[in-house]
Amino acid sequence: MLRQRVTRLDEAVNDAVAIELLENLVRIPSPSGAESEAARWLVGWMQQHGFEANVDAVGNALGVRGHGTNRILLLGHIDTFPGALPVRRDGEWLSGRGSVDAKGALCAFAFAAATLQIEPDWQVIVAGAVEEEVASSRGARHLLGTMAPPRYCIIGEPGGWERITLGYKGRLIVDLQWRAPFAHSAGPHQLPAEGAVALWNAIVAHSQAFNAGRTGAFERLEPSLRHIATRDEGAYCSVEMTISFRVPPALSPSQLVEMVQQWVTSDGAVLPEHTTCNDRDHAGVSITFSGAEVAFCADKNTPLVRSLLRAIRQMGGTPRFVYKTGTSDMNVVGPVWDVPIVAYGPGDSALDHTPAERIHLGEYLRAIKVLREALAALQRGAI
Repeated sequence: MLRQRVTRLDEAVNDAVAIELLENLVRIPSPSGAESEAARWLVGWMQQHGFEANVDAVGNALGVRGHGTNRILLLGHIDTFPGALPVRRDGEWLSGRGSVDAKGALCAFAFAAATLQIEPDWQVIVAGAVEEEVASSRGARHLLGTMAPPRYCIIGEPGGWERITLGYKGRLIVDLQWRAPFAHSAGPHQLPAEGAVALWNAIVAHSQAFNAGRTGAFERLEPSLRHIATRDEGAYCSVEMTISFRVPPALSPSQLVEMVQQWVTSDGAVLPEHTTCNDRDHAGVSITFSGAEVAFCADKNTPLVRSLLRAIRQMGGTPRFVYKTGTSDMNVVGPVWDVPIVAYGPGDSALDHTPAERIHLGEYLRAIKVLREALAALQRGAI
């Protein structure tokens, strides 16, 4: 009886420390490009809890436990979507920017690794990568160039404590710029702003044509209009548009580049003013492509997946597999390292980037227990 009471007390103390870790990290703003204070704080916490830890050359927070050759990388990200939100506790909920995306997963990684028995032949690395929320993925790309492929890799992203994410769609960002002549609003000619709307509508129509017969969201090409602006310049108007595509596995970003170029430059009905303008210096559209990532799907028949499935069931959960329509650092490291990989973390991803971002602390604590059990099983080879 005394032993049970001690165990329960230890669990309560651990839970309190784990929640304090998350709340403190969420309270430190760390939008992409401004992660240094949060990274230093997390490194300090890891140093106090059994890690060899440092901030690396690009600003990633790295913590290492164990010295074995079998390495498990827990790759989270410490940057957040921009926009400060009040940090507050409301019962079992913690609100604040990054609580879900994705400091919840990163802190679950750090605490699970801190309280894990590391076996002699193993090493566990926790990485809080920078710039995951922007197209650079600077932190993950730095790890690709400086770290040998681990034996197993878990990406820290919200999906819910019972769900294992196996895939992410790809991405392509398209910036378009052009100058168009003004026309009288009472006349028959298309105005520059109307041309921009027509271009967007045409791209949507072309994407819908590509999607014919593709019913699942993971298989569809999905454009989103991120930015549109016009600027008067006397007789001409400058137009800017940024379109982001979520790219399915059946389509590579390079193939989509060719398609977009054809849609914009070959469809005379889209921008008639540009193709008929007498001043050829102002005709045509400048197209810039960036942020290209291929879609990636992980193998679900691996010891890593089996260890998580079993751990979720041991916690009373019903595990499910998920394929997400966004991107993550899995798109960056997965195709290069070619090792067993998944994404896992607490939180409702529908709250990502929203003013309502918040995480249930009970779910966060369950995710820590799932991770700890799964990591222990991987070390034992009990899967």
